[in-house]
Amino acid sequence: MGLTMSSYQTLRLRQDGSVLYLQIYRPEASNTINEAFAIECRAAIREFRDKINILVVEGLPEVFCFGADLQAIEQGNIAGNGSGGRPQDPEILYSVWQDMMSGPYISLAHVKGKANAGGLGFVAASDIVIADNRALFSLSEMLFGLLPACVLPFLIHKIGKQKAHYMTLMTKPVSAEQAYCWGLVDDYGDNSDLLLKKHIQRLSCLSKSAIVRYKSYMAELDTRVGDQKSAALAMNVEIFSDEDNIRKINRYIQTGKYPWEA
Repeated sequence: MGLTMSSYQTLRLRQDGSVLYLQIYRPEASNTINEAFAIECRAAIREFRDKINILVVEGLPEVFCFGADLQAIEQGNIAGNGSGGRPQDPEILYSVWQDMMSGPYISLAHVKGKANAGGLGFVAASDIVIADNRALFSLSEMLFGLLPACVLPFLIHKIGKQKAHYMTLMTKPVSAEQAYCWGLVDDYGDNSDLLLKKHIQRLSCLSKSAIVRYKSYMAELDTRVGDQKSAALAMNVEIFSDEDNIRKINRYIQTGKYPWEA
């Protein structure tokens, strides 16, 4: 038996007809990603993918999703668990994003607040992205000696190699306006809830069969994300197994100091 809507611990689900709203819900951890969230997210999408036409992924008002739970990683390493708080198998989250990109439904990210690191994976994998005008998008991994290994195939597919390259190296937040200019965001404004409603109303005119056929065809036209999966997963394991990177994460959690600070 699968989980019921009320039994999920790291996300909240609400179904309205053919629309499923999946809210990333870890307010105690700034909506960061841990193993439990990755597993629950995969389970929810597997349960509903064939029953819905539209999947809306949302976060909290101030943070959409802030990436890996560094505190859980640090605590896991103290406990002697080398995998710490990240998903033991990075394929779980990668498969979630792949399904959002090519699954039999329209995936729509509704971004308020900060979308950072792994949180950007949900954005890049979505068919349509709606943002509040105060939303911020960033890749902070390089600050800790990491890199967005699993996010990059999706981000490059979304906005191109150079812009993804720039975001990775600069590590600084990009505004909703800039993200719109780059093609990461499709629409944004003061009232993103209203924008979301208007998009859903229009998308609801599409039949399930048309959506399935179109998404399947689009996946056939561009196979790069699937082709790059093995390399992305291998690099993810490598960077989270690097002892120097783990030391940097531990120091940051324990002292609040970044690696370059004395």
